[in-house]
Amino acid sequence: MSAHFMGYVAYGSLFLTLALISGVACLGLNLQWGQTGVFNVGVAGFVALGAYTSALVTTLPLEGRLGGWGWPVAAGWFAAMVVAASTSALVGAASLRLRTDYLAITTFGVAVTVLLIVRNAQGLTGGPLGISFIPRPFEALAPQPASFALATLGLVGAVVAALFVALQRLAQSPWGRVLRAVREDERAARALGKNADRYRLQAFAIGGALMGLAGAMQAHVIGFIAPDNFEASLTFQIWTMLIIGGSGNNVGALVGAVLVAAIWSATGLVSGMWFAPEDQARAAALRIVAIGVLLAATIVLRPRGLCGERLTVSRHVGRAGAADSH
Repeated sequence: MSAHFMGYVAYGSLFLTLALISGVACLGLNLQWGQTGVFNVGVAGFVALGAYTSALVTTLPLEGRLGGWGWPVAAGWFAAMVVAASTSALVGAASLRLRTDYLAITTFGVAVTVLLIVRNAQGLTGGPLGISFIPRPFEALAPQPASFALATLGLVGAVVAALFVALQRLAQSPWGRVLRAVREDERAARALGKNADRYRLQAFAIGGALMGLAGAMQAHVIGFIAPDNFEASLTFQIWTMLIIGGSGNNVGALVGAVLVAAIWSATGLVSGMWFAPEDQARAAALRIVAIGVLLAATIVLRPRGLCGERLTVSRHVGRAGAADSH
């Protein structure tokens, strides 16, 4: 096969890999907001927690920096989920009684705090320079970019498929029906004997774990992380993916992730071809414009998103009550 073709294969595989990783974070947000109604605008903070946790425990020792324990990649991913879930549980226990604007401000504050820590705790996170030489799966295939990209895509795809199946079963279980009942009519759910705060906390912790896993996967696919990877714009991207794909639907979360990632990548390529190098920084704003236009069009034309949920409030509440009778 020609070198050009293999280059296209490598690029396409890497794009889809990164899009699916964003889809993991989007699945976490869908569990929190789409199915439970918990308004989290601190997604970037939980993704950063997972990325830095996995990077610190899997990299080799480095003078002047904590961590560097050389754990296997899989152990790093698990540690990332535990740390992100634990942090989510602590934040949720303190803030989930808040509603709408107040909860949004709290979660945004958490993300800002995490970003400040990773920027300034140089002995732990590398500061503005970040952490490099993060071990990547299938590192032995790195001299063959196409094979490396395909193998990485296969691994990430398998993880996403397993998560999707598990989340679908959770959504269809009595636990998932209670989440939607709490989202739609909390008073009715409480009247049926449901502890709404406990269910919210569980969903928030599991969603945070998925966001942490997404950060860890990204760190090990790219091999490098820095604070700039976890700015507030990341939260905007993940929310846009969920709204466009369809809140409340796991299929929509993944479809939205791939679609928005494709537009983000395509607008970057177009701006690179159309604008001179000295204008590239300003032209990068076109990405945000393109995503904003798509988001506005989706809200107007398909308010529920491309694959939005269709169940009614009465069905959610009724099924939640039926689950208690068994």
